[in-house]
Amino acid sequence: MQVSTRLKNRIRKAESTTTTPQAVLHDLKQAQVALLRRLTKMRREAVKLIQADDTLREQYALLMSIPGIAEISALQILSELVLLPPGMTVREWVAYSGLDPAQHLSGTSVHKPPHISRAGNRHLRRALYKPTLSAVRFDPHIRAFYLALQARHKTGLQAMMAVERKLLHTIYGIFKSGKPFNGKLHFRQIQLGVESIAG
Repeated sequence: MQVSTRLKNRIRKAESTTTTPQAVLHDLKQAQVALLRRLTKMRREAVKLIQADDTLREQYALLMSIPGIAEISALQILSELVLLPPGMTVREWVAYSGLDPAQHLSGTSVHKPPHISRAGNRHLRRALYKPTLSAVRFDPHIRAFYLALQARHKTGLQAMMAVERKLLHTIYGIFKSGKPFNGKLHFRQIQLGVESIAG
């Protein structure tokens, strides 16, 4: 997807100037069409592999029960999670994703606000990010969770990363239980002192 985005940006930049030769612009657009065809073919093959495996088929369906996660994002997320050893804990999942909070110290006394470590799998973080944005906008339970964090003086980015981390916890939970997403259960209203952004 990164290659596709870069190509789109190149086309947009080429179209924004009159100095770009038409042959170059045509070549870029042809490359975009060819890339989209390859991506579509690869997604079809990935879905075939998933449908042929009972566990993957169930996990794929469970992922799509979560607001904000549709076929493409489910494929992206599952392709990263399927590589993980089955015995990992949810904390290990979070650490693997790089969504675990990192404390920074400056000197001996100045404490900077915690932020995600970004030391883990950036592909998994990227696959979770857009579904998180969509879920915060359209799912009432997830939106309430996000707004509650902001009410506790978290920045928009801190709250969004906390929702993304919570979404990963949710995926872990529904994979373990085999039960689809339940907003009331997985994103119940947080209470002061019970769950922090670093939780």
